[in-house]
Amino acid sequence: MSVLDDVKYKCSVSSVLNRDNKQHGKSFLFDGCEDTAWSSDQGALQWILITFDEVTKIKSFNFQFQGGFAGKNCSVSLEDGGGKVVHEQPFYPDDINAKQTFDLSSTAESVRKVKFSFEGSTDFFGRIIVYNLELH
Repeated sequence: MSVLDDVKYKCSVSSVLNRDNKQHGKSFLFDGCEDTAWSSDQGALQWILITFDEVTKIKSFNFQFQGGFAGKNCSVSLEDGGGKVVHEQPFYPDDINAKQTFDLSSTAESVRKVKFSFEGSTDFFGRIIVYNLELH
């Protein structure tokens, strides 16, 4: 079960493929459906930002990328309510379709924002495709 099932949050993303939110929008990151996905537009730096309405504890996260469109040079950054970064670390997804779990090197107790940054992609044009994102 994802933290996102229990708390209110807002999500923003760097881009959406062809600006087509109905087919490729950020809402598909969390719908649990294997047939839908967030698809970024092309470009070097892509990101996902989740802002919680209340402080939240985060210890791990899952990504399910589409093979051939996985993030490269990835990092996760956690901020507290005052905008201070309380934890930051790189993570290294494989270029596969399967769900991948990443543990944080330390559990963050009072998180208000989580930002995932992708400096590159396994796709030649820099597109990222994510079928599912969960926070635990």
